[in-house]
Amino acid sequence: MSDELYKEFILDLYRNPLNKKRLDDFDIEQNGSNPSCGDDVNIQIKFGQDKKIEDIGYQGQGCAILEASTSLLTDEAKGKSKEEIMNLKEEDIIKLLGVNIIYTRKKCALLGLKTLQEAIKKYV
Repeated sequence: MSDELYKEFILDLYRNPLNKKRLDDFDIEQNGSNPSCGDDVNIQIKFGQDKKIEDIGYQGQGCAILEASTSLLTDEAKGKSKEEIMNLKEEDIIKLLGVNIIYTRKKCALLGLKTLQEAIKKYV
């Protein structure tokens, strides 16, 4: 896929994000922010009987990179265990986005992952 198509993919996720919703019933909730650019995100997670993520939602606002990466991350997280989420790395998020992220935008791309992993640490 060309860089132009990837840019359109990110902009489409910005305009039509996946899982951007507030859950009425959730087990844990976590806020995250990037004070250097003003991005913020709030993630709620509902676990199933099998201790895997049954549903996940997020709210917040920020740049297109934040929206796209958090959209893709929350979709990827469904059905995963706590251990699987904690094993996700920076490279996994960049791979989901499909584009190279410049150093100054990495905090935007990784805010959802950081927030999700902080939430998972709360879950016993």
